[in-house]
Amino acid sequence: METTTQRPLCLVTGASGYIGGRLVPELLAAGYRVRCLARSPGKLRDHPWAEEVEVAQGDVTDPVTLGAAMREVSVAYYLVHALGTGHGFEDTDRQAAHVFGTQAARAGVRRIVYLGGLTPAGVPERELSPHLRSRSEVGRILLASGVPTTVLRAAVIIGSGSASFEMLRYLTERLPVMVTPSWVRTRIQPTAVRDVLRLLVGSARMPTDVNRAFDIGGPDVLTYRDMMLRYAAVAGLPRRVIVPVPVLTPRLSGLWVGLVTPVPASIARPLAESLRHEVVCRENDITRYVPDPPGHPIGFDDAVRLALKRVQDAEVATRWSSASVPGAPSDPLPTDPAWAGGSLYTDLRERPVDAPPEALWRVIEGVGGENGWYSFPLAWSVRGIADRLVGGVGLRRGRRDAHRLRVGDSVDFWRVEEIEPGRLLRLRAEMRLPGLAWLEMYADTDDTGRTRYRQRALFHPHGLLGHAYWWSVSPFHSVVFGGMARNIARTAEAEDGHAQDGHAPPGTIPSVTPSGAGARRAAGGSGR
Repeated sequence: METTTQRPLCLVTGASGYIGGRLVPELLAAGYRVRCLARSPGKLRDHPWAEEVEVAQGDVTDPVTLGAAMREVSVAYYLVHALGTGHGFEDTDRQAAHVFGTQAARAGVRRIVYLGGLTPAGVPERELSPHLRSRSEVGRILLASGVPTTVLRAAVIIGSGSASFEMLRYLTERLPVMVTPSWVRTRIQPTAVRDVLRLLVGSARMPTDVNRAFDIGGPDVLTYRDMMLRYAAVAGLPRRVIVPVPVLTPRLSGLWVGLVTPVPASIARPLAESLRHEVVCRENDITRYVPDPPGHPIGFDDAVRLALKRVQDAEVATRWSSASVPGAPSDPLPTDPAWAGGSLYTDLRERPVDAPPEALWRVIEGVGGENGWYSFPLAWSVRGIADRLVGGVGLRRGRRDAHRLRVGDSVDFWRVEEIEPGRLLRLRAEMRLPGLAWLEMYADTDDTGRTRYRQRALFHPHGLLGHAYWWSVSPFHSVVFGGMARNIARTAEAEDGHAQDGHAPPGTIPSVTPSGAGARRAAGGSGR
């Protein structure tokens, strides 16, 4: 009988990202042991599989921490890239790939598996988009590392929460008539995320003499225009009118996608640039090593149908926004009162609440996304628009789940930094700011046992501009933060009153178990 330590150990990089977060449970289900490499291990703690894996702190660009994480590893998954980090992202990707290959060879890793991008046939690499060019170069570096490597090259991945699917979904749903870039005529071979995960897991078992790239794709070859029309049909929308024009440059295309969809221009632009050339599989050799089971590969319409069901059932396990925004702050929250790092501005609001702490917590955990921020919607909208105009993520990133949160989740232009179920939610700002900002919300009780809502906004300014920013917005705090505290308390009281009456008003947040275990179970499922 095979013991736990005899089972092969897989290292997964990018476990907090869209694909990595879904690959981990698939590897566990296939009988592998899993170790995750993470710069911030705390971001993985609330995933349903967190207690079943090892977590190593480190970075793919750091030979020391990566080398330690590679020990005893049989298969190493390279699922990271520097997309959206700025003009130097190709250098960062190149450096990381060299370090990864070198450390894998030194550790005696049996196989590297890399998910890259499908490149067009007959197009010189210099003419590719920087995004595709970098993906191709990373694949070559890993193949030359001396460690047998499988490179899977995919075009558009269709799955609930993927950036490509979100682009397609929002463009189609929001624009019944649209003037589009000429790349909507480009032929593409999309693939379902379920098939991508199946092939990633299957690649771990390839023979040691296999060291090559494989094109992977679904059974349909479509233009982006076809994809939008077929999405509309599957979603039950009226037929869309699509008018391609040649005048939209890749930069303008990225801005256009960023304006219409939740995907920010920093990510939308490289995705749009990648669609300039035809990306269709030139071979299907992968099936010699990972045969297709019945019903696979999944067709485009079925992939859309499955993704929409996950969205509608609130079972999206990971989203494109699961990974941290490149360049987002990572400094720890200054401690009180001993912090000596400079100015720290605070806006503190407290209110008694005539409802149990559980009712207040349900409202706190439901902030953002479709539920809004409980104060001055125009001010929040203007701040979100301003953030998008300067290249930030804005408000439209929304939430992975409408009612439950876990550490690392994005909530509009915030990210969950800490959550103590039933008591504390701490959000870190990821909008463009001249400083670091946090928003804390507590469901507490006072000395008499009465429920009390406590809300604290903190801002650590960077330079004179940071100080000027705080004092310029502080006159609005009584409206924005004061109104937020007041309305969260009122909402908790109103919903508790309706619950006691046995009736729930429209838009009420459903009752959920505030315990950590309950929240983790509710957020479970494959999410594919």
